[in-house]
Amino acid sequence: MNRLSHFLMSLCAAVPLFAAHVVVHAAERPPVESFFRHPDVDFVKLSPSGRYVVLLNRLDSGQQALVVRETADLKKVNTITTFESARLVDVNWVNDNRLTFTLKNVKIEFEGNLDQFAADRDGTHLTHLISGNWTHEQQKLGSLIKDRVLTADYKFLDVTHDGTDDIIVGKLSWNNVDPLPQAVHPYRLNTRSRVLTDMVQGAQPELVKAWLFDASDQPRIAIASSKGRCIAYYRAEAAGPWSEISNRDCLQDEAFDPVMFDNWNTLYVRAGYKGRMALFAFDLNRKTLGKEPFVDIDGFDFMGNLAQDYGAKKILGVHFEADAASTAWLDPTMQGIQKKVDALLPGSVNHVTCPDDCRNPVAVTVVASSDRIPPTYFLYTPPDGHIVGLGSSHPDINPKQMGKRDFFRYAARDGLQIPVYVTMPPDKVAGPRPAIVLVHGGPWVRGGSWEWDERAQFLASRGYVVLQPEFRGSTGFGAALFRAGWRQWGRAMQDDLVDAAAWAVKQGWADPKRIGIMGASYGGYATLMGLVRDPDVFRAGVEWAGVTDIELLFTLAQSDASEDARRYGMTTLIGDALKNPAAFADVSPLAQAGRIRQPLLMAHGAQDRRVPVVHAAKMHDAVIAKNPNVEYVVYPDEGHGWRHEDDSIDFWKRVEAFLDKNLAH
Repeated sequence: MNRLSHFLMSLCAAVPLFAAHVVVHAAERPPVESFFRHPDVDFVKLSPSGRYVVLLNRLDSGQQALVVRETADLKKVNTITTFESARLVDVNWVNDNRLTFTLKNVKIEFEGNLDQFAADRDGTHLTHLISGNWTHEQQKLGSLIKDRVLTADYKFLDVTHDGTDDIIVGKLSWNNVDPLPQAVHPYRLNTRSRVLTDMVQGAQPELVKAWLFDASDQPRIAIASSKGRCIAYYRAEAAGPWSEISNRDCLQDEAFDPVMFDNWNTLYVRAGYKGRMALFAFDLNRKTLGKEPFVDIDGFDFMGNLAQDYGAKKILGVHFEADAASTAWLDPTMQGIQKKVDALLPGSVNHVTCPDDCRNPVAVTVVASSDRIPPTYFLYTPPDGHIVGLGSSHPDINPKQMGKRDFFRYAARDGLQIPVYVTMPPDKVAGPRPAIVLVHGGPWVRGGSWEWDERAQFLASRGYVVLQPEFRGSTGFGAALFRAGWRQWGRAMQDDLVDAAAWAVKQGWADPKRIGIMGASYGGYATLMGLVRDPDVFRAGVEWAGVTDIELLFTLAQSDASEDARRYGMTTLIGDALKNPAAFADVSPLAQAGRIRQPLLMAHGAQDRRVPVVHAAKMHDAVIAKNPNVEYVVYPDEGHGWRHEDDSIDFWKRVEAFLDKNLAH
């Protein structure tokens, strides 16, 4: 076993916590805006040399701006652009003089509505690369536009690492049925001339959803999926043939997820190991995994990435997530930097990022966070050991007013161990408290980590014990937990939420007469089912963007689910609502809306394509027929979740008032 695997398997996942609680009176509660305004600082990234840093800043005027500062003198700053109706989605350095960024027009809600730009670091030579506003004329022109702005059937994929002005973009293609693209094809795009160059010549795999590029920016892995099969292809040379290295049932078989190439042409993949996902080196000639994993974390699937030094051509370490995020450095220089940064910033998890060349870095960026500290950004300069703050994402948050957050596991009624994050109120009120079971969406995702969670801390600041169970069906905690949730919507998945509430009562934390349930998307579905199934447990519910009828997931034309997903993945994970819709009547909230008698707050986006608003409209009409204690709001310009700052703040103010009225006392 290599030393990194040994280190991670024996890792104690303890994280530093603040020691003291303080009494927080209602008048001292931080306002809703402190939690749910868009970040004041975000997207902090060093240029390849480390001499410049780009970041999103909120100006004194309230506007957000993309700025570049010199790391040797942060007072030397250039503003690239400011944002009015757009929101920054991503920013990356193309080279030391040029960067590219992605904007989302929040006034227009549909998939692919992303604009791509590039600019020099002083803000000059701004170039519009991809237009996210799809028009009929643009559809007709399509890829014929070689020297103008590309149409919305292109998207940004990656930067290159060769010092040129090129980036990698993908040309999307559709079938005649699904609203989302069925494949993507990679091109190099010069960010000054807008010239496109095809990166894959000759015969190539079909229905490729993703590409993996080596350290020389060559597409070497093509990842396709069709009819429930996930297929990975590899080519040894730029013009060589493609060979199949993996062909598996996307769900039933052990996973095989290519992650990255290193500078020495080694492919790393996530694959099954002892009932969890570990990171392996993959022999491309023999098409076999290494005998031992490169990274393995007991009790957790590997979720993270490798830190690579493009100058020294080596892997520096691994960023990973156990119960909390952390980094295991292999490189002695980075080990030393991490140790010094941790000494300067005690009480937080400090994520250190190096520029492309880390042999003697002039600067590194640090994101410091904890359960009580929102992401806060720093610049550390190893040559002189100085650290300087770049700002906080939520500067109005006072850590002393935030609650302690911990990770536990509890036994479900069938004995399955369920991970759960618990956030306690910051005050010292004795005895059981009102509690919220906060259900994550997905549901086939990992719901959270130990670090800052604005929803949990907001609710805790209002006096609630917040339980966030990683119920069966969640990923990130091993195959057994994930597979135990298959075809268990409204059944064992729902039992796990009730068992979380019972466990919190047994611990003496939660008042059994004041437990609520809330969540978005799948969490909205679980909220409604909780009120239907367990009215004696859950006394009030808040749901937004929630699924209300399982059959609608399979039949609604406005949904963005593909035919392939409906026929294969969804039938495995949920069941076949087309063949036997009657089997889902007892686990569809809409069919049992008349049983909901508790207070309910519902919210939805009118432009939601993942869970179209008809889910909410039908549910509201059905519930309110027998239950007048229902509040309902539709945000006209929102999709599946809140993109507009004012809508997000409005929603959480409604949540605060609703819970205060129906659960707090």
